[in-house]
Order: sequence, then C-alpha cells, then structure tokens
Amino acid sequence: MATLVMPLSGWGRYPVQSCELERPERYADLHSDAASVIARGQGRSYGDAALNESRRVLLTERVNRLLELDAENGILRAEAGTTLAEILEVIVPKGWFLPVTPGTKYVSLGGCVAADVHGKNHHHDGSFGEHVLAIDLILADGSRMACSAAENAELFWATVGGMGLTGIIGEVALQLIPIQSSRMLVRHHAAANLEQLFQHLQNPALDDRYTVAWIDSLATGQQLGRGIAMCGHHAAVEELPSGFDNALAAKPERGRPVPFDFPAWALNPLSIGAFNALYYRREGRKQQPFLTGYDPYFYPLDAIGQWNRLYGKRGFVQYQCVIPDSFAFDGIKALLQELSGSRRPSFLAVLKRFGAQGMGMLSFPIAGYTLALDLPIRSEKLLAGHPDDGLFALLDKLDEIVLRHGGRVYLAKDARLSAGSFRAMYPRYGEWLKIKNAVDPQNRFSSSLARRLGIGGNAV
Repeated sequence: MATLVMPLSGWGRYPVQSCELERPERYADLHSDAASVIARGQGRSYGDAALNESRRVLLTERVNRLLELDAENGILRAEAGTTLAEILEVIVPKGWFLPVTPGTKYVSLGGCVAADVHGKNHHHDGSFGEHVLAIDLILADGSRMACSAAENAELFWATVGGMGLTGIIGEVALQLIPIQSSRMLVRHHAAANLEQLFQHLQNPALDDRYTVAWIDSLATGQQLGRGIAMCGHHAAVEELPSGFDNALAAKPERGRPVPFDFPAWALNPLSIGAFNALYYRREGRKQQPFLTGYDPYFYPLDAIGQWNRLYGKRGFVQYQCVIPDSFAFDGIKALLQELSGSRRPSFLAVLKRFGAQGMGMLSFPIAGYTLALDLPIRSEKLLAGHPDDGLFALLDKLDEIVLRHGGRVYLAKDARLSAGSFRAMYPRYGEWLKIKNAVDPQNRFSSSLARRLGIGGNAV
C-alpha cells in the first residue's frame, strides 16, 4: 500500500510534524506491520496523540461502514472510522442516541474508545468505554482479538483510554440509549461567581441528565468564575408543543467553514472580554426551560466549520484537567486566578462535573470537576521549538496546581505535559504497561505523545 510523507497536526494545529501517511480503503487492509504506527481517525485530538513524527500514521476515515443496527435493543456495530455524525443520522430517526458524546460529532468511533471520551452526563452515566459492548483489536503480531468487559477484559480496559497504544481498533459494538424526540429541553442558571457556579452544579434541584457550565475566563475579583450552568435532557413527547408532527425528525446541521486563518491579534483580552460580557447577559436571561435541537446543545462549535482557524495559523493549545471532588473548588479557583492574572484570554472555558472513576487504566475522568481552556499560541519561536513568550511556563504552573490538588491532565487534549507529571497523574500506568508489553513487546504502537511522555517500552 502506497504511503505519503507530509506535515500533519492535531486539531489545535500545534505541533506540526512530518509523518508517513497510509490510508487503507477497507477493514481488511488494516494492518500493523510497520516498525512504528499509530491509528488516526478524524484528527480531532488536539495535540500529538495521533501524530507519529517520521513514522507511520494509519488513516482510518475510510474504514467507516455501519455494519449492524439492532433497532429493537439499541445495539450498534460499526467500523472504527465511522464518525458520530454518520451514526447520529441513522439512529436518531429510529429513536436512539449516543450514550456519551464529546463536544464534537466529527470524531471517529475508534477515537472515542481510545480516548475514552466523556460528555455532559458523566456524573450520571460515566464515560464512553462503559457503554462499549465489544471491540475487535488488531494486535502487533497481526492477529485480531475480540475484547470486552467479559472477554480479554484486561486488554479491553487497557485499550479503553489507552490512546491507540495497545493495537488498532477495527470494529466497535455500542449500547445506545432510547429517546422520544430529537429535541433537548434546556434551562440556564446564571452564576455571579465561581462559588455560586459550584452551588448550581451541586444542587440536586437544578441537576439534569446533561450539565455543563460556561465560564467567563477573564472575570476577576468578586466576579472570578462567573458563568452559566446549562442543564438539559432529551425532551419527552409530552414536553413538546402540541402539533409537533415528527418528534424524531432532525435535520443534520453542517457548519459554514471559516474561509481563512484569523490574524493573531483578532483574539485578545478586549475582543474576548466583549464577547464574554455579551454571552453572559444573553444566555443568563434564559431562565425558563426552552427546546433546542441536539446539535446546538451538544455540538455548538460544529456550527463553525474548521473553527480552529479562528486562532490563526500558529494554532492553540487546549488545556483540560480534572480536580478531585474534595479539592475541586480550591483547585479550580487557583487555576482561574492563575489564568486571569496572566491576561491570556481563553476563548473557551468550560466546567463539567465528573462521576465515579471508570475501569480504563489510562482513562482521564475521576470523580470531581474538569476545566477545559483554549489558549492561543502567540509566538513564532514556540513553533520553531524554542521557548515561547510564556505560554508553556503558564501551563507548567497550571500543572503544579493540578498535581497539588491530586488531579490530572487529559491526554487527548495535551501537547506539552512532561513525562514526570504524567507518571504522577496516572497511577495505573505500571499496570497498563504490563499488558502493553505482553501484547506489543516491540512497542510497535507508538505516537509522538507516547514518546514525549515515555509511554511504552519496558521502563515503568
């Protein structure tokens, strides 16, 4: 199969690395015979998780057949390159929905397993892997192994959240959830500061199946952490207006693409501050329950095609961490204080509540609160591999806060964490490594992220 060497990046557009690309046309063409290989779906991980500098990257977007849908029991079987968007177009009209979904539908099914993605309902329903019934995994020796929570369970839980480093995920069987309509019933709760926002998120009377909070990342002083808690659920038929013809009808929304890279100065404290003030006033007024489609609620940024171009050609770094329940308020407050003090605007700042930790050995979620930030890259020096104008120094400070409060950073969003910090944040790494070495003794499945963090090989 022909390969092509070309520059590649994740969704954050940093870093850019030269990789050897191979694109199988069908499931039978998936293989693991390269000395070093990583599978890549839609490239929506933000940093270097799906990069393999000067080595093989296996593009799986054409391995995307929907194989079987049990419409009575809500069980879907599909090839790993299938996107959530493709799945939703089929299952929603039949009264089913994804059990867990991240903030974009343009991700692959295999990527959702590899990153063990989470959604707005983690505090109720856990992460993606907990709803996966089975996977077919292509191992380093070329063999194919069926894995589930009951069959080859250790390898299954090493693969769920394992960032593609145990093998190539070929097929996935997923348990769906029933819905009565394609609409969401949503209510917003404005919070004047972080303390009030936490009160909203912890209040059982306000909680719903799905809950997420937007934060004004530039607010300071008494307004530090002000935001909007957005709570919703799939609307039942009786919650729809009378005369609603087809409750399950949904027109898939496809975003208009950003036609060019925005200039570096476009996102600055003034422009983001003005947007945040407007957004807080507009969304905070929605105090009564309202109906909306599932696209605007789950995938608001998908309405802007190639929205990563808003950050300019230098790209951006997304920083997502989780702080355990007992330290969450103090930890999140310290992170926001560090961020606001740096005067580095984050166009996106999102807070979510996590439920109990799952079984994935390298999975990100633990019981607590997760904060996600988007930080533009300002310096050309950083792109050339030299120290930048302070962004990475700021992120190192955020790492220190996270570690001090017993938290961790999300590998699917990461582009610069240190190996030492990774080991401190992921205590089950040694357990994972034993399984990795058993099925991939030559460390064939590797990535730029894995080598940066020292994941794989024989060293614990």
